[in-house]
Amino acid sequence: MLISALPSTNRENLCKSLAEVHALLQDVRAAGPGPARSRLFRYLEWASKATDRLRHQISPADIDRLVLTRRYELLLSSFGSSAGASSENLVNSLVTLETDERSAAFEEAMEALNRQITRWIRPAAFVVADSSFYIQHPEKLEEADLAAICNLREEPIHLLFPMVVVDELDGLKQSNKTRWRAGYTLAVLDRILGESGTSGTAILREEDYTPLQSQGIPRGEITVEILFDPPGHRRLPINDDEIIDRALAIQPYTGSVVTLLTYDTGQATRARAAGLRFIKLRDSAGEGPEPAKA
Repeated sequence: MLISALPSTNRENLCKSLAEVHALLQDVRAAGPGPARSRLFRYLEWASKATDRLRHQISPADIDRLVLTRRYELLLSSFGSSAGASSENLVNSLVTLETDERSAAFEEAMEALNRQITRWIRPAAFVVADSSFYIQHPEKLEEADLAAICNLREEPIHLLFPMVVVDELDGLKQSNKTRWRAGYTLAVLDRILGESGTSGTAILREEDYTPLQSQGIPRGEITVEILFDPPGHRRLPINDDEIIDRALAIQPYTGSVVTLLTYDTGQATRARAAGLRFIKLRDSAGEGPEPAKA
């Protein structure tokens, strides 16, 4: 189970919280058999503590999957009701089943989280660019000085391509004004990903320290990666929102800040509202005197 960390979540704190909540659950399970009401109370108390501990770190949907399940609702509704011997056995069985399944779910979530963190550990600046960057920037992808754009020197850059951006570029190949740039960008991606022999990551540009010989500015390695939609993912209706959502989704796992590059004012405004770092680039539109009206 891959959980969705909230954008402001610290990955180390989340790992610690999951482990501590799981340990509390193990205490509930280790208490062993006893009166149904006592076991039910301990389980419900754990669920309350778990929800309080995690609600500011993971999505509400993940809390529902990990803690507030349909069986939790059933057990909560039974608390306080009169119970005979048969009801005692039923409640005890349900509590045992639920705590066993919650324990397995937390173990799976912790393993998935550790895999995600390991995947995104790299000494690089994480950058996402929307379609406007690939179409409107004066320099095409292989020539663009991403380090200068992002105010970096020799730091490596990891450029992410959310699938929605790839799909947008595919669509822009049908337009006369954007056909060449869109097709070129996709062709570069296809070539370097094919050469790398991997399904999603490749080197766009090697690091270059030769400028130091003439007192110039060195440049770090630039890598690119396709950011695939996770299984079961439903895209947001507006592509600009989807791009921001995907950038924010991976930010907690990187341990750093993801930066969005865009030429669009609307996209920059959305990023600002969502709390995503962005760099708003400018073209010549709107510069110079206003044209005479016909």
